[in-house]
Amino acid sequence: MRVRQQQGEDGLHQVELLDEGGEPVEVVAGFLRFLAARDCSPNTLVSYAYDLRHLWRFFERDGLTWEEFAPRHSIALLEYLRSVPSRRPRQRMTLTVVVDADGPATKLAPSTVNRILAAVSSFYEYVILAGMFERLNPIEKRPDPALQRVSERHRPFMGGASRQRPVRRAVRVKTVQRVPRPIGEAQVEALLAQLRSKRDRAIVLLMLQGGLRPGEVLGLHLEDIAYGRRRVVVRHRDDHPKGARSKSRYERVVDLHEPETLAVLSAYVMEERPADADSPLVFLIGGRGKRRLEAFSYDGLARMFTRATIRAGIRTPWVTPHACRHTHATAMWEGGMRELTLQKRLGHASPESTRIYTRVSDPAVVADYNRALGGQGASNGEQL
Repeated sequence: MRVRQQQGEDGLHQVELLDEGGEPVEVVAGFLRFLAARDCSPNTLVSYAYDLRHLWRFFERDGLTWEEFAPRHSIALLEYLRSVPSRRPRQRMTLTVVVDADGPATKLAPSTVNRILAAVSSFYEYVILAGMFERLNPIEKRPDPALQRVSERHRPFMGGASRQRPVRRAVRVKTVQRVPRPIGEAQVEALLAQLRSKRDRAIVLLMLQGGLRPGEVLGLHLEDIAYGRRRVVVRHRDDHPKGARSKSRYERVVDLHEPETLAVLSAYVMEERPADADSPLVFLIGGRGKRRLEAFSYDGLARMFTRATIRAGIRTPWVTPHACRHTHATAMWEGGMRELTLQKRLGHASPESTRIYTRVSDPAVVADYNRALGGQGASNGEQL
């Protein structure tokens, strides 16, 4: 089975799951059209298609159909997913090594397995809604009393009076809640020194000093930059030619009071960006090649970033474009920015997304630790 991506006659990105005969799996095609109608991003459609490919391969192995899948089969599905080798071992940090007839391989990460199970659950919610499946969702969900006891978790607006109750899937893999890894100052300097164009430097600085996501940077229009007010406006758009999108639907203003970012951005627009371009997008492909004037894509950004980290000697699996955003958020938190204002600056819909940065360095914990030492750390000039 394979996933096919193509541009439709209406200009929209189409994703299909094809069976062994090369024909689209109709029920999955309907599900993907449903997601597209809900305005899910092209990357989301591709992710769901690849996740459901695992489900259909499980069906082939066990001689099942999607209509026959029941809660009792979910355990076998979990065991199957835990044995599937990963095809992208170099992009993972904490993979378990297994040995098969073909030699060593890496298994799917627990977070990937949970994402696939969530996709399967969403698929069955769709077929139930469409009236094609008369039973309960095979990926069973149960009330989660543990989440109700944790005060930091999101609670419904109506509190205890709300009908909404915390739930979790009965079949899932335990995962580790990791703290974000900011890029060190020396690594940042080495990275910036290896960026060979004003465009690349402007992109990285917007992520490092503005905390923008890669998709948000690529989606910037010329009108979104306010040089006099020293800010950029991050707007939600879905018309990027290469499919780049802002993850959040919350538009926001991001102030850029560090002079370097806007100076490099201005220099790129005035000196390096193709003068004959009629696109409103800020970041385009320059040079003299066939792709000149095309929008800069996320794949292009990732390749540029990877090459720069290799030249700088800092290439590791966790040093990614998104790590620049983690670096900015961590610096803002440790510099004294409050949680609510940091949430607004980063464009997080939930405070839970922002709280991951409080685990990196909590000022209250550091202060109490320093007091417990009787001020010895501060008096000795140690950084706690």
